[in-house]
Parts: sequence; C-alpha cells; structure tokens
Amino acid sequence: MRAAAFTSYGPSEVLRVMEMDDPQAGAGQVRVQVKAAGVQPFDCAVRSTGWAPPGLQISFPQILGNEFSGIIDQVGTGVTGFNVGDEVLGWALIACYAEYVVVSIEQIVKKPKEMPWEHAGVLSASGQTAYTALRKLGVHKGDTVLIHAAAGGVGSFAVQLAKAWGAATVIGTASERNHDYLRSLGAIPVVYGTGLVDRVRALSPKGIDVALDAAGNDALVASVKLVKDKNRIGTIVAFECGEELGVQLIRSERSTEQLSELVTLYAQGKIKIHVRNTFTLEQAADAHRAVETGHGCGKVVLTID
Repeated sequence: MRAAAFTSYGPSEVLRVMEMDDPQAGAGQVRVQVKAAGVQPFDCAVRSTGWAPPGLQISFPQILGNEFSGIIDQVGTGVTGFNVGDEVLGWALIACYAEYVVVSIEQIVKKPKEMPWEHAGVLSASGQTAYTALRKLGVHKGDTVLIHAAAGGVGSFAVQLAKAWGAATVIGTASERNHDYLRSLGAIPVVYGTGLVDRVRALSPKGIDVALDAAGNDALVASVKLVKDKNRIGTIVAFECGEELGVQLIRSERSTEQLSELVTLYAQGKIKIHVRNTFTLEQAADAHRAVETGHGCGKVVLTID
C-alpha cells in the first residue's frame, strides 16, 4: 500500500509517500480502505519533534494520522456487526495516512450514507476531544461557556456541542477574520489579546460558568479571572500552566459510544463540519504546512484514492 510516512524528525518535507506492506485484519479486527484522513496539530508535533503521549512508540518509517473514514474490505475472525463493504469512520493512532488501516471494531462506527467522506474523516479526533472536555467540565443547560481558539478543529466542535447540550450562551475567542464563521456556529465572537477579560465581561456581565482553553497560557490566565470554580476551567494544550493554576488538564478519551453520539448530532444537523483544505496523500507535506500556520478555521483532510 501507499502511505505518507517519515524516517527522521524535521520540517514538513520529511513526510513523503512510501510503499509498505498491506496490513491484515486479525481476530476482532477489520481492514478499512481509507477514503479520508484528518490532519491535526498532534501529527505535526510527532513529525517535527518526536513528541508522543505516554505509551505511544514511534518507529521508522512512521505513518501519521489519527482519524479516518473508509470502506471495510477485510474482516477478521470473531467480528460481528460489521461486513465487507460497510462504510465506517473511526480512529487509530499514527496509522491513518495510508491506503489501508487495521483497527479493532471498538474503534469504528458506521457512517451515514449522506455524510461526505471528508466530513467523516475529520470527526473522530477533534470531535471526541471536544466531547471529553465539555463532559469533564460539566457543561449543561443554561451555562455560559467561553471557548478559546473557538474557530479551530476542537473549538469548532466544542461550540456546537455546548449549544446542542443546552448552553445558553457560548462566547468564542478567535481572530477577527473568523468571527463570521463563529457566528454561523452559534457563538458570540471576541478577539484575542490585551483587554480580553474586560471584553468578555462586557458580553456576559453575570459571569462565565465554564471555560475551555485550546489556545495557550494567556487564554488560561484570563479564564481564571472570569470563572469562579476552577474545576470548571480546563485546558487541552497548556498543561504546565494549567497545573500551576489548579485547573483541569484534559486529554482526549475515545469510545464508540461518544463517536456514535457525535454522528447522531451530525445527522440531526446539530453539528456542522467545515473543511478548509483538502489535499491528496502525495500532498501530505502541504497539508502539514496548512495546519502549522494556525490561522484557518475548521479542518484539514487528506483524501486517498
């Protein structure tokens, strides 16, 4: 199979298409012919620095990609509920920039027919990170929620999930060029930078109930000034600062139950997915450059023929 992989850490140029052995489905697994794979800052960090979360081993040549959509073309022994030809979406750590990926059936759900491959390929990772974060922060009906980096991959899902779960008001920080996008998701936009705390207070004089940081230290410090209960402040990026401030440090937790709920919300029109850039497998390095600019809204995806 063809796969986008790298053999040394470095800039996006180290990522190139290579020929690798086709993986085979084992017991309890399926092989999926990949149609689309999401591209994330996580992938860029692994490629550029060798960073990896605990328990994840990097071995060269290393494929990247953590989320995918595609068609099952091989079923291992003991598999029930899935058949060859089923259209699915799911996740697999550092394995998805490839023509085929092998996963446990505990990592996939069926794709609605009307859901485009590109949308299905970018739902699992950022969507489940947003889901995990808002559940841990206890977002519920009537809350006023502040989301930093609200136009990004995780932020976009977090805005929509908060609204779907009944939040009365969602305020999202973003560059001014992304404000119309945030309004389309149901958020009240506000610009970053000096004076952020005062701007948010002007928008919500009664205070903020929950804050989710996907931007970094400055956003997290501002959140502590705006939210009384530190247990309802969380970060998915600024862990060192978050530990010092005593807020929740949130890492994504994934399950088919969560993913199924996200797919249902999508089918109901309560979650919309914006794909800002689409690249081929051979353009994986370009896709990484697009993600590393950090200025666009929505998701970046590889389409695999």
